[in-house]
Amino acid sequence: MGFEDKTGNKMDDLSGKAKEGVGKVTGNDELESEGKTDQAKSSVKEGAREVKEGLEGVKESLTGDDEKK
Repeated sequence: MGFEDKTGNKMDDLSGKAKEGVGKVTGNDELESEGKTDQAKSSVKEGAREVKEGLEGVKESLTGDDEKK
């Protein structure tokens, strides 16, 4: 599931960058702001995904469970 989450987060980030760019070019402040918000959400979700993966690694090292789920 990690790959799917990472890919989805990257797509959200790219979409946000596109919205921001279009907003700048067209002078649409609302669209530009929406793009920046989408990028921020993507960053938060990616950070949470990384923390989750790190915690899973800690759990595996403590329990000796090397199997990936």
